[in-house]
Amino acid sequence: MERYELTAPCHFGMEAVLKREITDLGYEIVDVDNGRVTFAGDAAAVARGNMFLRTTERILLKAAAFRAETFDELFEQVKAVPWENYIPKDGKFWVAKANSVSSKLFSPSDIQKIVKKAMVERLKGIYHTDWFEESGDPYPLRISIIKDMVTIGIDTTGESLHRRGYRRYTAPAPVTETLAAAILLLSPWRADRVLVDPFCGSGTIPIEAAMIALDIAPGLNRDFTARRWPHLVPEKIWLETVREARDRIRRDAVLNIQGYDISHEVLKMARSNAALAGVAEHIHFQQRDIRDFSNPKKYGFVVTNPPYGERLSAREEMFQLYRTLGGVMDANDTWSFFLLSGYEDAQKAVAAGGRRGKATKNRKIYNGMMKTYLYQYMGTKPPKNGGRK
Repeated sequence: MERYELTAPCHFGMEAVLKREITDLGYEIVDVDNGRVTFAGDAAAVARGNMFLRTTERILLKAAAFRAETFDELFEQVKAVPWENYIPKDGKFWVAKANSVSSKLFSPSDIQKIVKKAMVERLKGIYHTDWFEESGDPYPLRISIIKDMVTIGIDTTGESLHRRGYRRYTAPAPVTETLAAAILLLSPWRADRVLVDPFCGSGTIPIEAAMIALDIAPGLNRDFTARRWPHLVPEKIWLETVREARDRIRRDAVLNIQGYDISHEVLKMARSNAALAGVAEHIHFQQRDIRDFSNPKKYGFVVTNPPYGERLSAREEMFQLYRTLGGVMDANDTWSFFLLSGYEDAQKAVAAGGRRGKATKNRKIYNGMMKTYLYQYMGTKPPKNGGRK
């Protein structure tokens, strides 16, 4: 079976988590760069990558990579790519996205037009036609130009992989499913330990935690563009991948995952989303203020995305919220806290409310275009018997 290079983009700062996921699936890492991991695999890797990877946004089949500093060079290089190996005569193909960084070719719209034109010229000669109806299956392309190096990938995914299919109801400023999964996989939390999100909003972090613990594949209940490409990824492979995903589900797992929020309406969204994800029975949602945080377990994990605001009128309120969180950490000093926040004074406010001081570690993560930090406050390690008291 033919081997491909497949590129998986991710949140900046989460490349190591995605790399581990890909390695665990059994595939060879080719390259790790800012915001993406490239790996080698066959047609099954296309299906399995889309089905099982929790922290990537999509899987791109790398069709070409070359250097181009002029539009003439871009045209000729694109025209030389054997597009007929990927796109049938009736295929619908277009450049869905183009971006350029530190390159002489910088206009996305012009890049898109030139690439499309070059592809048409190539396929006109192959299929002996002057007109393409493009009435068949979709083949969206994504182009990245960094320091004049052009990389063209065919998008095997379609709608971003963060859309698992369960989050029909969202609270303001939700964390994406892929980022929630990445934070959880980065933490030492495991399925046999208690996990609480005291600002759970529409439930994304608790739901992703339950899906990880139960080994429910994030792509099990959605479709992918490449499923309509039987000449590249045969239907048999998709059926085998779905069977593998269903066989892996841990239906007998006993979990202790909790989600709190101050809003009753938001919790209704969270419960509905958990039901759609098939994990409602494994998560306890409760209306509770952060000031009332308590848990009978001596050791546990808080993984959360607390509110943070940019308006000056909200700054005092934000400081008080994080200060309260610092007090909660003090009262639960054996617990570990993982806070994703764009609030610039988060550490200062947490330190003002308790004795934890600076985070054990902080990691810069770009949540879309917003710079955020994952603050890690590690609690006392439990004894070797697990410390489940």
